[in-house]
Amino acid sequence: MVKELALGIIPAFLIFLGAIGVNVVPLLLLAVLLGAAVFFLHARGELNFNGRDRARHVIRDTSVDFADIGGHERVKQELKEALDFLKYHEQAKHYGIRPIKGILLSGPPGTGKTMLAKAAANYTDSVFLAASGSEFVEMYVGVGAQRVRDLFKEARTQAMKKNKGSAIIFIDEIDVLAGKRDGSQAREYDQTLNQLLTEMDGISTSETPRVLVIAATNRKDMLDEALLRPGRFDRHIEVELPEKKARLQILQLHCRNKPLSDEVDLEKIAEETFGFSGAQLESLINEAAIYAMRDGAETIGPKHVAQAIDKVMLGEQTDKESSQEERRRVAVHELGHAMVAELLRPGSVSQVALSPRGGALGYVRQSPGEDRYLYTRAHLEQKIMICLAGAAAEELVYGHRSTGAKNDYEQAFQIAKTMIDTGLSSLGIVDMNLLSKETVHQECNRMLNDLFQRTAALLKQHQPLFEQALHVLLEEEVLSGSAFRQMMQSQLADQAV
Repeated sequence: MVKELALGIIPAFLIFLGAIGVNVVPLLLLAVLLGAAVFFLHARGELNFNGRDRARHVIRDTSVDFADIGGHERVKQELKEALDFLKYHEQAKHYGIRPIKGILLSGPPGTGKTMLAKAAANYTDSVFLAASGSEFVEMYVGVGAQRVRDLFKEARTQAMKKNKGSAIIFIDEIDVLAGKRDGSQAREYDQTLNQLLTEMDGISTSETPRVLVIAATNRKDMLDEALLRPGRFDRHIEVELPEKKARLQILQLHCRNKPLSDEVDLEKIAEETFGFSGAQLESLINEAAIYAMRDGAETIGPKHVAQAIDKVMLGEQTDKESSQEERRRVAVHELGHAMVAELLRPGSVSQVALSPRGGALGYVRQSPGEDRYLYTRAHLEQKIMICLAGAAAEELVYGHRSTGAKNDYEQAFQIAKTMIDTGLSSLGIVDMNLLSKETVHQECNRMLNDLFQRTAALLKQHQPLFEQALHVLLEEEVLSGSAFRQMMQSQLADQAV
């Protein structure tokens, strides 16, 4: 519309100026120069006259290789097998194999889905274009659908310009535009999703350049079924949090360009970081380097890594100032957690600290030991006892509890609900949907009260040891796991004499 108006108004204006005696030659020269500039920009695709921004999302840096991604060996192998249909299309054609049109990567945030997509482009020597689902969703009708069309068109155009045989379109957060259609969504969402489905259906597996769509989501269960069927996203690959061996590989990759002290044990760090994503592990090493730079140290030492783990897990250290009485209560609370954890699971405490960090006035960092994916009733009961130990310690010393145990209770309730849901409570095997909230609450209360009494009895049994350890913790403020265990063993030996 803008182009048509310009072509109509500008000549008429120049004729009018010429009719009244104005010299229009300079204006004509300027118009020619402007026209040439507009034509050049439009030809390059940097200017569009349809009232919408073109979906230019070319990412030229596809130097990421699968070898640069730590862990995920199964995922990388499965992804390579899917990409081989694109890479060796002539061989696949010989066997009558229909090349896939789409690959869906699903898993928690920070697990490396974007890096895997970049490595896929490098592996297949493809042009790589990326967009997020939120970029397609606008309040203006038709904009999202238009951008989907532009993205697929640009993928083919860029591949031809760069003499590539294929292009990979990566759509992050695809659940934003491809959520399940239940009639409650805005019509614009449906139009955008329908356009994406149309474009994927229109992908010809034999034409050149070939196009492959890779999408990432944290919530696969939210995606529309029409998108997940074969012929669109043919391969669904789960990208899970890294296990211990993968965490070690990731740590080693991120430490390659950093001056790491020989005293730093990466295998121990991998053991202590159960549940960390690849992004969190990268942040951990980066934060450790920052702490080392602040100290003016030549190398990154164990102290810096310990501080970085605490920051990634709990947040930055704060400037909260507490009274002596409050500080002592925090020490009692945290020591309760640490003692019960060490008595029930020897070697599990990594650090006990009274320094405020994040929203906590103090904390106990525990090492989970071996990665666990299945839990017994005894193991879950121990986890609940460790959660309740802070409140039990306060009651032992002061005769009453404080509000500091609020988060502990919430964690304990969640574990108790898990026990009920998995048939590990006195209710036996149940369907949670058939249980009333009151029944679930009563069973949780019963379990937590019983386990609280067991926790209090355990602390009462070791009260002399607790009081001696409390004195040391108040003086030291921060105790490493090894120092805490040595102190406990020494005091237990003295009591045994």
